[in-house]
Amino acid sequence: MKNNYIGEIIISLALVGLLVFFVNPVDILMPQPLHPFMVPFLVVLFIFFTGLLWKESPGDEREQLHKLIASRFAYFASIAILIFGVILQSFKGEVDPFLILGICIALLAKIIGRIYGYMKY
Repeated sequence: MKNNYIGEIIISLALVGLLVFFVNPVDILMPQPLHPFMVPFLVVLFIFFTGLLWKESPGDEREQLHKLIASRFAYFASIAILIFGVILQSFKGEVDPFLILGICIALLAKIIGRIYGYMKY
């Protein structure tokens, strides 16, 4: 069996690495003035990642199950961390609207994906 997911893993790790430079809590990794120069790299990596996701097509039932499990883990982790961010920021008295927007978009995308899946397959 061919490892079709190696490219996805490499691009995902590159995205994570680049995003760590954006967080940079103590200015050790990347100075703040260089962040605008990193944005094009972030966009390009995200486009490659999106292309890999749309291109993939699972072969057999086992591979479909693996992709389903991975998708559920990613969905749960994304929603959980966004809700955790809302909870933490609510204690500070100001909730970032992008956290709320991210949760709403993820939930709506899940619903739309389910409807699309039922209609298409």
